[in-house]
Amino acid sequence: MPYRASYPQVLAPKRGQLARVLIVACGCRGADLARSLAADGHVVRGTSRDAARAAAMPAPIEGVVADPDRLATLMPLIEGTAVVCWLLGTVDEPALHGPRLGSFLEHLVDTPVRGLVYESGGAGRPEALSAVTHARETYRMPVEVVEAPPGERSAWAREMTGAVGRVLDPGTNSP
Repeated sequence: MPYRASYPQVLAPKRGQLARVLIVACGCRGADLARSLAADGHVVRGTSRDAARAAAMPAPIEGVVADPDRLATLMPLIEGTAVVCWLLGTVDEPALHGPRLGSFLEHLVDTPVRGLVYESGGAGRPEALSAVTHARETYRMPVEVVEAPPGERSAWAREMTGAVGRVLDPGTNSP
């Protein structure tokens, strides 16, 4: 029997909802961000590598299983997505901040995704900065880097929410 991938049903944002945001690695901080984005009228989809965690994600998050180490698991989820938030700043896996991130940004070029918000986790990550700079300069893709320390949750959530707004409206200068 041939393998058939199972993809979530893609629902368009309802009237009054602004955009769909995909949060890659949607743990506790991702849930805070999702609540903030939902309060602004956005639809939020969050990923987890673990099926049980994805199923247990709190409202308003649509939990889905995906692994940022396997980009093929993320690509079906970007359908209908305007902004991707890459919340892997505190994960100590160099590939996720270099080649995996760079490849993902290249894959976003011919999609409806407007741009990406990268969380650095307060750590200097030259590979990530190189990848986002390349996407910004080569593809003219709006990319925001948030360097707020994740431990300061309310300040972090404000900066992340502001960065999503700037990706959606690149003419916006407010944080």
